[in-house]
Amino acid sequence: MTRVANLASFFVALLICLELTAHDNWNQFRGPGGNGIYANSDLPIEFDESKNVRWKTLISDSGWSSPVIWEHEIWVTSGSDEKKELRVICIDLNTGIIKHNIKVFDMIKREVDPAYIYDSPHLNSPATPTPVIDEKHVFVSFGSQGIACLNRKTGEQVWQRRDLRIYQPVRQGSSPIVDDKRLYVAFDGTDKQFFIALDKTTGKTDWKTNRETNTDWKQTLRQRGISSDKGGKPNDNKKSFATATIIEVHGKRQLIAPGAEAIISYNPDTGEELWRTVHPGGFNVAARPIYANGLVYVFTSGLNNILMAIRPDGTGDVSDTHVVWSTMKSTPSIPSPVIVNDLLFMVTDRGGIVRCLNANSGIELWKGRLGGDHWASPVYTNGKLYFSSKQGEVSVIESSRQELQVISRNRLNAMFIASPAISNSSLILRSTTHLYCLANGYRRTQKQIAADVYPSAEKNTDSNANTRPNAADAKKTAGQPMKNASRTDWDAAYEKLMSDPAIRQKIKSSGATKEQIIEFLKKKAAADTTDQQENTPNK
Repeated sequence: MTRVANLASFFVALLICLELTAHDNWNQFRGPGGNGIYANSDLPIEFDESKNVRWKTLISDSGWSSPVIWEHEIWVTSGSDEKKELRVICIDLNTGIIKHNIKVFDMIKREVDPAYIYDSPHLNSPATPTPVIDEKHVFVSFGSQGIACLNRKTGEQVWQRRDLRIYQPVRQGSSPIVDDKRLYVAFDGTDKQFFIALDKTTGKTDWKTNRETNTDWKQTLRQRGISSDKGGKPNDNKKSFATATIIEVHGKRQLIAPGAEAIISYNPDTGEELWRTVHPGGFNVAARPIYANGLVYVFTSGLNNILMAIRPDGTGDVSDTHVVWSTMKSTPSIPSPVIVNDLLFMVTDRGGIVRCLNANSGIELWKGRLGGDHWASPVYTNGKLYFSSKQGEVSVIESSRQELQVISRNRLNAMFIASPAISNSSLILRSTTHLYCLANGYRRTQKQIAADVYPSAEKNTDSNANTRPNAADAKKTAGQPMKNASRTDWDAAYEKLMSDPAIRQKIKSSGATKEQIIEFLKKKAAADTTDQQENTPNK
């Protein structure tokens, strides 16, 4: 009887654990575990602009931060280079109504290194780091523009820090993370590289550590057959964009913080360095590390696109002793992987090549092609993986170890750069213009679809103002020339133009500035409007 009772207690505890896991809040970049996994959610498999769309809400200005969710609230950040302001927006999960649209900061003029002649803020958004949320607070980071803590209930600012400044030619991407006491975030610029822990309640510095990696850049270039650094990007190998992860190994916590040319583990209580692996040429790191199967999985980028699996039980420099396996074959430089048991799934940012590896050995089990460009990281739930591309396609595949098994390919009128979020049975997708809530059994009408605006600089609202897309604003649809220049978000239009590699290269080679390109777009839009009016029959 005792054994039966113990088994019964075990299964009851297991069921409770699963139930709690299934309803965890998606509180940070890549979800409650920081790994893109959400347990047992009944998400829709097939959807379009009408089918299984609970609501779709316009998000003003520009931002690539991923949605975070607490109970029935979704929070994202947004910014405008034209208006010189940075905002945080709260959307009701049930209705799609905007509850708060709060200006957090007026922009500070970016610090620019005159020697870095290829300064490229247009390759990023003003609001790329993902917020982190808990029961009482929302923590938002805009990199060197500032970090702030807001009261989640009222939207009022609790504290702010605007003294943490670095030069990031492509702006900041590292998202903050929190534990019960501190907020942690990396600052990896071309001029300075440091990691900082702030007191959650006050914003004061608990510890700060310099994390500059001293490597021989010229030797690294020579080893790759590059004769010399052409210049124009001094200290480019120092920058990074990765979000840290806190893990526990043998009862002790570690903060795994990828940087430029090194993966570093810190004691999260003191900032003491525990171990590091050095990978010269591997900078621009964007993917968030994952801890699974007793290993830390992390990508590098820059000159080296390496996926490494590292044992986190060493001390000092463990580059030659604790890397269990590594691969450079078809590895992404932007989206993070998903690990399900002993299977590792990843997708390349260009071409959409999906690979499944044995997570313990690194051996490839299969490879297939979804197509498209993938900057968003995939998410997993209930045996299925969701991949969203910049071309607006959301592919659903089985988490199979045998072969690529595509369940569905869904097309939305969107460009996806932010990673998805999951809440119970809803998939939350942030495009470059809108926020989608996808759930089974819902349908948008043709009238609602016709009212969508692409893109629109919705008038900013104060806190607690409710704004919804208005049918009267439905004057543009995706793929058509932009009309109504007075309402166009020219920052977003410029970024969309520069997302095309061929066009970006032509603009760079011409030496044209962002302001000149926007002025050209405005004139082109005005000319298109005139042409349309002249060619429209009288009714």
